[in-house]
Amino acid sequence: MPPTDITRAINDLLFTPGLDLAEAIDRHFTADYRQRTNGVWSDRAGFVEHMTRLRSVVRGGHIEVHEELRDGAHYADRHTVTVLRDNGRTSRTEVYLFARMAPDGRFQRVEETTLLVDGHPDDGNLATIR
Repeated sequence: MPPTDITRAINDLLFTPGLDLAEAIDRHFTADYRQRTNGVWSDRAGFVEHMTRLRSVVRGGHIEVHEELRDGAHYADRHTVTVLRDNGRTSRTEVYLFARMAPDGRFQRVEETTLLVDGHPDDGNLATIR
């Protein structure tokens, strides 16, 4: 399988509801995956909990990558995720992401900062809900 990227990962995690979440996570993230979002670290179990919760409130959406760089095991991008929520609200969040990739091309560590650019202020917590 070719190295993953944020578009394939987000599409599988959030916008392909028929795809089993465990399969989507295994496809794009290593067993020792760690993530820091807006200063808060979580391990893979915490990430699974977060994705499970997101899937319960997201009904659709899309990702737009503005910039994307890859240099060996280093990956960085700036992207915007637009989501349609179960309550009918739509929000757009801009994400600045830096990652380390495993030798097999999956994400091993992600550090990101998010910024709600459009939508209800309560949707600013989507990046960290559990």
